[in-house]
Amino acid sequence: MRNIFALYGSPPGEGRTDWANNGRYNDTFMSQLFPIAAITDEFSPDIEVAARSMAEIGMTGAELRMVFGKNILDLTNEELDRAIAIVRGQGLEIISISSPVLKCVLPDAPEVDARFQKDMFASKHTYADQPRLAERAFEICGRTGARILRVFSYWRTVRPEECFDRIVAALRGLADQAAAHGVTIGLENEHACNIGTGAETGRLLAALDHPNLKVVWDPCNALVAGENPFPDGYRLLPPSRIAHVHAKDCFVKDHTPTFGPVGECAIDWKGQIAPAATSTKPA
Repeated sequence: MRNIFALYGSPPGEGRTDWANNGRYNDTFMSQLFPIAAITDEFSPDIEVAARSMAEIGMTGAELRMVFGKNILDLTNEELDRAIAIVRGQGLEIISISSPVLKCVLPDAPEVDARFQKDMFASKHTYADQPRLAERAFEICGRTGARILRVFSYWRTVRPEECFDRIVAALRGLADQAAAHGVTIGLENEHACNIGTGAETGRLLAALDHPNLKVVWDPCNALVAGENPFPDGYRLLPPSRIAHVHAKDCFVKDHTPTFGPVGECAIDWKGQIAPAATSTKPA
């Protein structure tokens, strides 16, 4: 299993911060810095096992992505209510819905870049499905109380810069909808999508200054996309617009990751989570 953390809330030193973990960590040190949570299916594919085990080791929150063998957006209301009861029954808060919104091919765009693995998480939805998916995602946020809706930027093409204006338009529409629902859109920099690096993310944020659009910063994804995520990629992000952080670690060869324990591979995680990192300003 990949060793995955997730940070949600404001960056350290800028208000409430939460650090979510799936895998090994120094629990005394981490719990002093951040309340701890996990993406349930990364912790265990069985949500009951995941929620119970997460609570037993002191976690306080959960993200939902794959539940009962389905993508979260494909659950019925009855299945969703059962999942909510399981998670809340262990005293965990549902803090994010990890949706597949905009994780699809963008029509009339350059060809998709075949170098990157595309994780689907049981989602087989197309571009035409996106309005319906977004509507359902907002419904699920309301039902679960999740504050963050994670989205993407279409499968990465061989010329992602040619997709930029259409991505901005799509995210503007989602952010406007999010404002009406009291939710934050969390755009993940995903190496298999058009916005994959800190540089690409920083450019997107500069083009779309919307209070309901923030970033799910994933340094490991930036590394796979070909960037040195810290300090180089992170330096290009305004810390106030980082809503959530995923942490995993790997070595990369030819854009293919080999995952390992956080802090023991290629990413400078000590530098990334150090208090000084929060004062980094965009270049």
